Amino acid sequence: MRFSRKPMTFKRMSCSRSTISKYRNHLWFFLFACFLSWMLWIYLHYLVKLDGKNGIVFSVNNDPNDIDSDERRMSILHVPANPNESMNGETRMEETEQISVSEKDVKSDNLAVVKENEQEPAVTDNERTSTEQKVQPTDSATAIATENEQESVVGIPEGKPNNGAMTMENQQKPVGGGVEEGNRIQGMQPQNKSMTRDKKKTPVVEENGVEQGIEDKSDSDPCSGRYVYIHNLPRRFNEDILKNCQSLSAWTDMCLYLSNMGLGPRLSNSERAFSNTGWYGTNQFSLEVIFHNRMKQYDCLTNNSTMASAIFVPFYAGLDVARYLWYDKELKDTASTDLSKWLSQRPEWKEMWGRNHFAVAGRISWDFRRQTMILSQWGNGLMYLPAFKNMTMLTIESSPWHRNDFGVPYPTYFHPSNDKEVYQWQNKMRSQRRRYMFSFAGAPRPNLPDSIRNQIIDQCSASRQKCKLLKCGLVGSNCHRPVNVMKMFQSSVFCLQPPGDSYTRRSTFDSILAGCIPVFFHPGSAYVQYSWHLPKNYKKYSVFIPGNSIRNGNVSIEKILNRIPRHEVVAMREEVIRLIPKVIYANPKSRLETLEDAFDIAVKSVLERVETVRRDMKEGRNSSFAFAEEMSWKYYLLGTDSDKHEWDPFFDKKHTNF
Repeated sequence: MRFSRKPMTFKRMSCSRSTISKYRNHLWFFLFACFLSWMLWIYLHYLVKLDGKNGIVFSVNNDPNDIDSDERRMSILHVPANPNESMNGETRMEETEQISVSEKDVKSDNLAVVKENEQEPAVTDNERTSTEQKVQPTDSATAIATENEQESVVGIPEGKPNNGAMTMENQQKPVGGGVEEGNRIQGMQPQNKSMTRDKKKTPVVEENGVEQGIEDKSDSDPCSGRYVYIHNLPRRFNEDILKNCQSLSAWTDMCLYLSNMGLGPRLSNSERAFSNTGWYGTNQFSLEVIFHNRMKQYDCLTNNSTMASAIFVPFYAGLDVARYLWYDKELKDTASTDLSKWLSQRPEWKEMWGRNHFAVAGRISWDFRRQTMILSQWGNGLMYLPAFKNMTMLTIESSPWHRNDFGVPYPTYFHPSNDKEVYQWQNKMRSQRRRYMFSFAGAPRPNLPDSIRNQIIDQCSASRQKCKLLKCGLVGSNCHRPVNVMKMFQSSVFCLQPPGDSYTRRSTFDSILAGCIPVFFHPGSAYVQYSWHLPKNYKKYSVFIPGNSIRNGNVSIEKILNRIPRHEVVAMREEVIRLIPKVIYANPKSRLETLEDAFDIAVKSVLERVETVRRDMKEGRNSSFAFAEEMSWKYYLLGTDSDKHEWDPFFDKKHTNF
C-alpha cells in the first residue's frame, strides 16, 4: 500500500476575550497550588532540618537535654558521624538513668544515649561502669620497648568522660602505650576510676516506654576474664641473666641452647627422625625463656594492670639459681630475695597481695625449697619466701606436699609454627613401624638406694630383641643426641619412665611426642604432676607398675606388657598421639591456629585458679586453701584430702627421699 505524505498545517488558536475568561480559574488554581508547595518545602527545610547524610534519631521531646514524660511529641535529633561527638560537638558523661531508642533507627556504634530529668534518682559513681576495651594484637602494634627490651605489651586507650550524650564505643584498635620514665616504659595507668570487671546491665527505654536491659560491651569481649599484665622487671632478673649465659652451667654451653628465643639450635633432618621444620635442640631447663617469649605473643595482654585477671612475673628463677648450685653458693638467695621485696612494694601486688601473680621456674621444685639457712645445702629458698608463697608457681616438677606450685610439661625438641606441622607429625607417628615392645633411655643411680633403675636395665637387657636400651652417662654419650632418643622411642610400643634424681623426667614427654606409651612406676612421675595437661584417667594413655614390685623382683615388665590386649594397646597409642599438642610449646615467633599447646593450657588454668581465689576473697571465704598442705597432691587430683587412696603409701614423707 502506498502512503502519501501531506504537508502539516497549524490552526491558529483564537485569543478572544471569551477564551481567556474560560481558563482564568484554572490558571489561578495552578499558581496557588505551587505557592502552597513552596511554603510546605520551606517549613520542612527550616523546622525539621533533616540531615540525610548522618541519619536521624527520634526522641520524645524537642529539647535533647530534657525529657518531658507528659508530652509525647516526636522530634529529630542529629546524630554525629563521630561516635564521641555529642549534639553540641562535645562528649558528655550521663549523671542519671540512660534512655535509648530502637536499634533499627540507629547503628549500635552511633547510639546516642540521652538522660531523663526528674524521673529516676541519680546513679552514683560506684554504680557507673565503663565498657572494658578489648586488646586486639596486630602484626604492627603488639610490641613495646621495655627496660629489658623483651616485653611486648599492648596499650589500652582510656576514654575520657566529658559533658554530653554518652556514646557506647565499638571495639578499639590497640595502641602501643605507656609513659616513659627515664629509661623505662611504664604501663598506662587507668584514668577512669569507675572501670570494673563486673558485667552489668544498662537500663534502656524503647519508644514504647518499655524498660529493657542491654548487656555491657564487656560481655562480648573475647578477652574478658583473660587479660594478663606483664611486670616490667629490672633487667637483672631476666635479660642480664641471658647476657651472662656462659655462667649458667659448668658442663653445658647454655648460650647455644638459649638461642632462638630459648628453643636452641635448629636440628637437621638428615636421618629422617624429625620433620623438616619445627625441630630444635632445646635444653630441658630453658622453659622460663620460652614461656616468657610466648607470653609476649599472648592475645589478651594489657598495659592496664587494673583490668588484668592475672599478672605475670618474668623472673628466670631456674637460670638464676643454676649459677650458684655448685659455685658462689652464698649468692643463691640474693636475686629471689630482692625480687620478693620489689614485688611487695608494687601497687599491683596490693590488690590481692600477690595471689593474682604467677611465674615460671624452669627447674624442679626441690631446687627452690631449701628449708634451712645453711647456704651449702642444695638450692635456694625462693618457694618459702612470703611473696612467692602467695603466687602461683609453674615448675617442670611440682611438690606433692605444697599448694602453690603446679607441674607443667618439660620443653621437648618440637616447636611447630602452625597446626599443619602438628597434624603431619601426628600422622607420621600413627604410621610408624615399631619393632620393639619396650625401651629405656637412662643411666643407673647407684647413689640412690631406693632407685629401681638397675633392675629395669637388667630386665631390659634380658629381654633380648624385645627391649631397646640406650645407656646414658656423661655429656657426649649417645643419650644426649636428640636423634638417637627420638628414633628409639619411635620404634617402641612402650617406653619405661622410672624416677631418677627426682620423680619426673623429660623423657616422658619425648616418648609421648614419639607416640610411645609411657610406663610409670610412681604416681608422682606424672599423675599428680601434670593434671592440667594429662587425663586424670591415667589408664587411657599409660601403664602403671608399682616400683616396689620391681625392686623386690616380684614382676616381669615384659610379661605385664604382653598381657595387655592388642586393641587396648592401639587405643592407648592413639590417645598418646592425641596428647601431643598439649605437651609441646609452639614456636614463640608464631601461634597455633586452633590447637591448644602446653602454654595455652597452663595460662588458662592459672586464670581459672586466680578467679577462684578472687571469688573466695570477695565472699570472705578461704575454701581454695581449706585443706592440709601436705595433702595437696590428693586435693588437686581428687578434690578432697580426707579419703584414703591407694597411692597414700607413695607420698608418705617418712618413706621418701624427696
